[in-house]
Amino acid sequence: MADDGKWDRRSLLRGAAVVAGAVAATPLLGKAAAAHADDSDADALFKAGKFERAGRAYEEILKADPTNLHAARQRGYVGLLANKFPDAEKYLTMALELAPGDKETNQLLGDCYIRQDKFSLSVARWQAAGEEGYAKWFAAIRGKPYQIHGDIGRVPWLQMDPEPLVEASVNNGPSKRFTFYTGAPNLQVTATVAKEAGLTPVYKEKTDFEGTAIWVYYGILDSFKLGGIELRNVPVGWSSTESGEDVGTGNDGLIGTWVFYHLLTTFDYAGRSLILRRPTPEMVGDVRADAARAGAKPLPLWLSRDHDVHSLGSIAGSGPRVMGVNFGGSSGATAAGMPGEVTKQLGVRTDHDRPIETFAHSHPTIAYPCYPKEIRLGDAVANEVYCETDPNMPVNVPWPYGPGFDAIGHFAHCFFKPYNITLDFTDMNLYIAPGKAT
Repeated sequence: MADDGKWDRRSLLRGAAVVAGAVAATPLLGKAAAAHADDSDADALFKAGKFERAGRAYEEILKADPTNLHAARQRGYVGLLANKFPDAEKYLTMALELAPGDKETNQLLGDCYIRQDKFSLSVARWQAAGEEGYAKWFAAIRGKPYQIHGDIGRVPWLQMDPEPLVEASVNNGPSKRFTFYTGAPNLQVTATVAKEAGLTPVYKEKTDFEGTAIWVYYGILDSFKLGGIELRNVPVGWSSTESGEDVGTGNDGLIGTWVFYHLLTTFDYAGRSLILRRPTPEMVGDVRADAARAGAKPLPLWLSRDHDVHSLGSIAGSGPRVMGVNFGGSSGATAAGMPGEVTKQLGVRTDHDRPIETFAHSHPTIAYPCYPKEIRLGDAVANEVYCETDPNMPVNVPWPYGPGFDAIGHFAHCFFKPYNITLDFTDMNLYIAPGKAT
């Protein structure tokens, strides 16, 4: 169940998670505990993905004990997952006042600020969290980042597999071939493109990628053009081997979630295109109306670890559970991935005779083909399709390497091919509809 870790530079800088470990202690499909005013029940609701109920439970805890750091931080995190920034700032600031040096609080508040383009406010938080690269990077950005020019752009895909490719221009240069992946954070280019574009790093550091020493650089891009949309003053990263060569040569760069959450983005798989809109109330209204005409009901959208996208889906009759939704990337023929514990509990047919040697978060692992009777995201359904399961993948990966809540798996590139999917990061809704986007 490959997680294209070569592009997740943030995970590399933190030290990627070793995925072997214990799964959630409570039964995966068990009912969440009732919300009483104590940590254990509030945490059970949170881990089960009952975020709104968990938020109310944490508030009850804080009414009884305003000095409860865990409850304040978790309540702020609940707000951040849904991009409810006033709530997130209120409770994360409360947690910070209780424990100024708490790394998790500082990291969450830093993420809260960068999602709002309040980069200068994030600097001290990244420093306190031990994220020196982010602190130096965001301190170097002057003026408004991610300035949007243009109202709408439709970018055709040059190819669908093994990973989608689109054309984009860097600093008004000739078109380059970019892939995209919502499992990665920022915009990234190769070392060759960075040199051609005249990029100068504001910070660099050495790290390890799949046993090879590489240098990771942070910089600022003047202009990035995708169809009729141009973004200016954009944070960008690149990497090179010690000899200065590119790390990976299958494309000229990668577009991560940070770019997409600044726009109203449609991944039009059926129409083989990206549709990028300025996220105005009018544009959001148009998308909502188009979805209603197509019979697509809004699904919840959550964002964790500054770039990981989640919604509600199901596997083999599990009922609605939190699942990752990964657009783009190179995931082979798999439609979904899931932990081994999920396949066991749900009775998913698994082919243990055909092991797949792969990587997850830049670490080697063994996955296996599996064939759930059904996987579902809203009204989008696939039956008996090829998926992969990793017996070493925990259902719940805690901070700092995971979101801290249970996730029964993720939808991958191949699942979405018959559909078009729009992510609205303003109202935090996901719309999936059959066929090409209008």
